[in-house]
Amino acid sequence: MKNKYPKTNYAFIDSQNVNLSIREQGWKLDFKKFRIYLKDKFNIEKAYLFTGFIPKYQKMYNFLTKAGFTIIFKDIIEHLEGKDRVVKGNCDAELVLQVMIDIQIYDRAIIATNDGDFSCLVKYLISQNKLLYVLSPSREKCSFLLRKAARKKIIYMDDMRKLLSRP
Repeated sequence: MKNKYPKTNYAFIDSQNVNLSIREQGWKLDFKKFRIYLKDKFNIEKAYLFTGFIPKYQKMYNFLTKAGFTIIFKDIIEHLEGKDRVVKGNCDAELVLQVMIDIQIYDRAIIATNDGDFSCLVKYLISQNKLLYVLSPSREKCSFLLRKAARKKIIYMDDMRKLLSRP
């Protein structure tokens, strides 16, 4: 099958946002299927996953790397809020930085998130003719700012549940 997107394209995935948004919908993303989908559908040569590093998940990180993702880790901060242990590892700045570091290498970028904080990045990529699509994990939870910035260049992952879900 001839690829509709023959150029060099990269994906930048807000891992926590994508994973939690999909789980809220009652399904689990099969990351191996997702990586194959990105390659086959959009000719994604490099797919970055941005996540906080938690040592007990090393096996999962190994699996994701073997599946073809390049993982960019953020150190996490753990603290107590009341009786709850809270883990924070916001990777937004790392994602934006990597998009800009690689901007001369890729032809088009996919940004996978629901987060409206990325609307300025999406607008910039559109202005540079560098945005392929925004992949939003949830039509219902996608930020209005992100939808507005992406305009018609948005695809909702909840429409791909059968294709990308894990048993």
